[in-house]
Amino acid sequence: MENIGFIGLGIMGKPMAENLIKGGHSLFLHSRSGVPGNLIEQGGKVSSSARQVAQNADIIITMLPDTPDVGKVLFGENGVAQGLTQRKIVIDMSSISPIETRKFAVSINHLGCYYVDAPVSGGDIGAKSATLTIMVGAQKQVFEKVKPILELMGKRITLVGDNGAGQICKIANQIIVALTIEAVGEALLLASKAGVNPNKVRQALKGSFASSRVLEIHGERMIKREFNPGFRVELHQKDLNIALSNAHVLGINLPNTAATQELFNACIAQGDAKFDSSVIIRALEKLANHEIQKT
Repeated sequence: MENIGFIGLGIMGKPMAENLIKGGHSLFLHSRSGVPGNLIEQGGKVSSSARQVAQNADIIITMLPDTPDVGKVLFGENGVAQGLTQRKIVIDMSSISPIETRKFAVSINHLGCYYVDAPVSGGDIGAKSATLTIMVGAQKQVFEKVKPILELMGKRITLVGDNGAGQICKIANQIIVALTIEAVGEALLLASKAGVNPNKVRQALKGSFASSRVLEIHGERMIKREFNPGFRVELHQKDLNIALSNAHVLGINLPNTAATQELFNACIAQGDAKFDSSVIIRALEKLANHEIQKT
């Protein structure tokens, strides 16, 4: 079994770390909000800094909100880089900029260590049930070494390419998910405004070509008005910002991504930043002057 460090124990990180402990690994834990007591009770060891995590672990995993957070944890004062020795592996499972990811990888490689970008999809439900989809950017031999660890947290693990490729894949995922959430919201709003029960519409569509996990999960959240995360709007907005900034660098247009991003911006402006992405329905309802009734 491996000595694993885990930094970032929020909605996603906490159950992911728990699954690694259940898998028999020794975990060294650090989080700016403190290490949850149940992880300590299960054998997790508290570390005072990211540097201490890196000193004690052979494989260091980060699960953090945004690109600057990862940069600070890796290379800031008492950061991971200061505690690394040769041949250790850093796995970043956050959703961050592919451009910065490649820079982080180069810096870690210069220390004689290996870097893996392995962002995930599946939300808190997938994190708890260890059924996350994990998109990996890494050297093949490094991927093979960490794959058994990733399999304790996810069900579908794919080596997409070299460093940065995992983050590009996650951007593609976030575009598809965001636009599908928005489409489900429009469809259910239309049904409700027309006087048709949106829940029955959702049930009917689950057996059609329009069926998706988004329709199943986020559609239900919209109808039941259950917007606790989940995956927060502010984080999905951040991911679409990354998508649009990379599209600008590549010289391409993503018109529907930009339109959905504006709706996320509206959600944040009206105070819904901490709610699940399905709360986009509220922005659509304001535009329509019609609210889907809870069923």
